[in-house]
Amino acid sequence: MSNKFFTAVKKLKPSTEMWFQGEIETEEDFNKVKWSTEVDETNTAILVDVCPHPELTWEKVNAEMTRLQTEHDAQDYARKRKAEYPKIQDLVIALYDTDDKAAIEAKRAEIKLKYPKPVA
Repeated sequence: MSNKFFTAVKKLKPSTEMWFQGEIETEEDFNKVKWSTEVDETNTAILVDVCPHPELTWEKVNAEMTRLQTEHDAQDYARKRKAEYPKIQDLVIALYDTDDKAAIEAKRAEIKLKYPKPVA
């Protein structure tokens, strides 16, 4: 979930720098994140224990993680289709051969039936 946390924070405030170990799954975990506010004269990050960005509350970050997961889940069918669709080389060959083209169109239709697009 830490990757989801990082992605959600970066979506909400792209310039944010932070450090954490392990999974960020709860507000308690969120409160253990070290936030960078600036760098010192040796170019070392200055870290604080409290998030200095008012737009990055646990509630907002958690809601963004949920939104991103929902968006990801909604595209599951597309990832499955892509894995089974014919490769580019097969498509190029099919451009020159009517039988190959028909076979690819049939395979594509079969995959679309196997992994239907969710109804909105």
